[in-house]
Amino acid sequence: MNKKILKLLENNARMSNEDIAAVTGLSEQETASCIAEMETKGVIRGYKGIIDPEKAEDSSVSAIIELKVIPKAGLGFEAIAAHISQYPNVESVFLMSGACDLCVIVKCKSFHDVSSFVAKELAVIDGVTSTATQFIMRRYKDFGVELISEDEDGRGNVSL
Repeated sequence: MNKKILKLLENNARMSNEDIAAVTGLSEQETASCIAEMETKGVIRGYKGIIDPEKAEDSSVSAIIELKVIPKAGLGFEAIAAHISQYPNVESVFLMSGACDLCVIVKCKSFHDVSSFVAKELAVIDGVTSTATQFIMRRYKDFGVELISEDEDGRGNVSL
């Protein structure tokens, strides 16, 4: 596994094998072979573009939902996390340390849809003891990519 290739792809998934080869000192063929091997082994799980929802005029709503969970005997948190991961509006599921056990990031059409999802799907899962929902109001940086321009300061327009 070539960690330098991984870092380059993490920063720019569209980087060509030719450019990666130039940076790493490998041949294009060695680079392509290394990437293919990492894809086959599941080290590289996919490629994703980072979209600025404001510029894409995306009116969907994202939320971070913290769950307190009683883990299943012999399975820990895995069974509940796997179940939650199957919902199409769930973007991420993380096991956490601290005040909550699982962190779920969802994307829905509206605030009401998020609320309904929490009440009708998450809160009723056997083993879930409580939920806490925070809505994402604005993204400034996502997956290491800054989404706010230097000329934007987030305070909005002020008129006198």
